[in-house]
Amino acid sequence: MKRNPKELDNSHRTVTRRTLVLGGLQLGFAGALAMRMRFLQVDQADQFRLLAEENRINIRLLAPSRGEIYDRNGMIIAQNSPSYRIVMVPEDAGDVEAVIANLSRLLPLDEEDLERARTEMRRSRPFLPITLADQLSWDDISKVAVNAPALPGITPEVGLSRVYPQGEDFAHVVGYVGPVSDYDLSKMEDPDPVLLTPRFQFGKVGFESKLEETLRGKAGTKRVEVNAAGRVMRELDRREGVAGADMQLTMDAELQSYVQARLGRESAAAVVVDIENGDIRAICSSPSFDPNLFVRGISVADYRALTEDPYRPLANKTVQGTYPPGSTFKMVTALAGLENGVITPEETTWCPGHLEVSGRRFHCWKRAGHGHVNLLDSLKSSCDVYYYDLAIKVGIDRISEMANKLGLGIRHDLPMSAVAAGLAPDRAWKSRTYGQDWLVGDTVNASIGQGYVLASPMQLAVMSARIASGRSVTPRLVKSVDGVEEPSGAGTPLDISETHLRHVRKAMYAVSNDRRGTGYRSRIIADGMRMAGKTGTSQVRNITAAERAAGVIRNEDLPWERRDHALFVCFAPFDNPKYAVSVVVEHGGGGSTAAAPIARDVMLQALYGGTPSLDAYPAGDRRKIEAQQDRLERERLKRAESGGNDQA
Repeated sequence: MKRNPKELDNSHRTVTRRTLVLGGLQLGFAGALAMRMRFLQVDQADQFRLLAEENRINIRLLAPSRGEIYDRNGMIIAQNSPSYRIVMVPEDAGDVEAVIANLSRLLPLDEEDLERARTEMRRSRPFLPITLADQLSWDDISKVAVNAPALPGITPEVGLSRVYPQGEDFAHVVGYVGPVSDYDLSKMEDPDPVLLTPRFQFGKVGFESKLEETLRGKAGTKRVEVNAAGRVMRELDRREGVAGADMQLTMDAELQSYVQARLGRESAAAVVVDIENGDIRAICSSPSFDPNLFVRGISVADYRALTEDPYRPLANKTVQGTYPPGSTFKMVTALAGLENGVITPEETTWCPGHLEVSGRRFHCWKRAGHGHVNLLDSLKSSCDVYYYDLAIKVGIDRISEMANKLGLGIRHDLPMSAVAAGLAPDRAWKSRTYGQDWLVGDTVNASIGQGYVLASPMQLAVMSARIASGRSVTPRLVKSVDGVEEPSGAGTPLDISETHLRHVRKAMYAVSNDRRGTGYRSRIIADGMRMAGKTGTSQVRNITAAERAAGVIRNEDLPWERRDHALFVCFAPFDNPKYAVSVVVEHGGGGSTAAAPIARDVMLQALYGGTPSLDAYPAGDRRKIEAQQDRLERERLKRAESGGNDQA
């Protein structure tokens, strides 16, 4: 059919438009392809040439900034400080020993550090940098820079190193970092590659170790160009890592410093727990050590001095040390008896000074005996016979169950090294451990915290907090992580009668406030701050019948390591308990003379939030306490000044 001219004209215009659109699309695609080819072949030519020539792009790790640690008030405990160091590339140095000799004329180089560096050189490739000196001053770095022409292969560098400004005060809690060793790596199934970075600092013990991954952060990366031998030619780009989380502890640095100073050179431990929420306000093991010594690798002489000290400064006695709790365990036995209806608070037991059990005589600490004693009198005077008799009636299994309720024989989940579970033994435990039956004599010993019973100072503080509050208070060390609050340790109500707890608290009050109480000399007299406590003395040796007949040798006449341990636990204020405190003095003798005065001073320091008023002490003690406060303040200032000079 023949089309008219108008239709032909419309069809022609339609074809022309389609042709133009298709042509434009094709031209645009070709243009984009040409631009991409130019980008790849011209702009990225160097990049692809590097990739083509023996895979010469390497990815290197960048160590992250370690999270810092603070006390509850924001005082720094562990921080990162710029660290100036001198590194050497052996290949560039040529005559290594000659360069080291020239460097030693400028700087005092430690021979142990140099020997460590030589060992690293023998194990590493010659183009890898080796650290010769660390923790240098800016003046030292300047000397090296000025004399650079005479020191081929030597380069001054700056990095970050861990510093512990509080020195000894937090050593057992926070621990320390140190260079990653082959031994450290051997204990890991799949170690983080950043740990292979030379001289990378890694948590060795304590909080630094337990929360290593959180504090460490995530490594960054950088891409570098290397030649066929593996030597770095230039840096192409970098991606910074993620810094470790900042941690805030529940502890009070000023209280911690006071407690550490108050323990002095005793082989001792003290713990302060906030009864309201379980926060650990202070936790000190004495003697302590300077964790800064370990950051770069401690010297042989310094390490030997620590390991050979009979007072064991490296051991954390607060959670790692377990001791027979002695008479501080009597509250456990008493509550077991009350809860199981074996005794009433008013019921009395006759104490003639001993109790015959299965042909064996178990002695009371008071040779003449206490006569008729009820629950309050038994704790106030710490009568042993009352608890011998009570334990036989209650049985060890019920005593062990009560101990667990009060936090003994349980490993508390704390981010510290070697936290011990202690021991609240029962029949099944002895059968399982020794393959032997439990004996009635074992029960008698356990009733007063001797025999198999073991507890740490931390557990004793938790026990005191639970008795004071009637709740399952759980110790808490971490307050927040990067500003996010951690769960409270306030706990839930214990499955123990409040009436029975009140009877035990009243008896503990009598220990510290009744003239016949074993802790009366270390009482607090300030209104609203009265303390309830319990003394304890645990034997570390057997007393023979012959010695008893001739007279028991006094502690002060025995070698130090054979003297009794001294213990004291307490809480205050009695009417509205705020803090629980436990003190253990290894081989200190009597709890009333060695541990109770320390606990009283620590409690007052916590209650006042600083140096307490002398009016809180009995009048006869005030002159001595005033002199003690002045001495401790001078020592604190001296330590603070020394710490500041060390960091400078």
